[in-house]
Amino acid sequence: MLTQKNQPPYFCVEGGIGAGKSTFLKVINTFLNAQVIYEPHAKWQNVGGENILERFYNDTPRWAYTFQTYAFVTRVMELEKAALTNMQPFQISERSVFSDRYCFAKNCYELGTINALEWKLYQEWFEWLVGTYVPKPSGFIYLQTDPIVCYKRILKRNRQEETSVTLEYLQLLHEKHEKWLIHKEDVAPYLKNVPVLVIPCDEDFEHNRAIQKAHMAKIIDFLEVQYEIPGSLSARVEMLV
Repeated sequence: MLTQKNQPPYFCVEGGIGAGKSTFLKVINTFLNAQVIYEPHAKWQNVGGENILERFYNDTPRWAYTFQTYAFVTRVMELEKAALTNMQPFQISERSVFSDRYCFAKNCYELGTINALEWKLYQEWFEWLVGTYVPKPSGFIYLQTDPIVCYKRILKRNRQEETSVTLEYLQLLHEKHEKWLIHKEDVAPYLKNVPVLVIPCDEDFEHNRAIQKAHMAKIIDFLEVQYEIPGSLSARVEMLV
């Protein structure tokens, strides 16, 4: 079981669908001394041969609660598994159980695809399981991206499960991220003092080394406020030319 004592410092990269999280984590994985933990998409796409992510998008009212439950479990499993083999000074994960709670599950409830009883159940077991199995994150890295930009990126990458994602849905998720990470509305007291680094990501940085270098420099500055970072970390950013 993970506890705050045996869990290395971990930071969560947050943002809407299409914000650039996977690309951002690849940059981090290449240039910084961190253990990167990606979202468990493979688990979601193959649960005994069933693609629960696709089911969620195709029939959200039927599968919203089921998927959000499984998303929580698999995120915790990935974090625990990674901690057992971690050799780096800190971890950076793609999203977290907290974005599930404050953005995706809450959005499902407000849209009516998770009903009132399911939402009460979710909140009850979430509060207990987070307190028992999920150490407090050291910080959030928010890739703040305009929903229109996200929508264009989704259309371009053309993933099968995302064909039903609308601009309106992305706008709702963006509002949830802003309320949670920027304004900290209705957030649990123990999360309100978790620092948030906001990185504007409207501009494409996948093939732009100058922007990548600027993003990594911001992360280093952010981390140095929280923890002592090996000197080689800053030196590796200079390789981004």
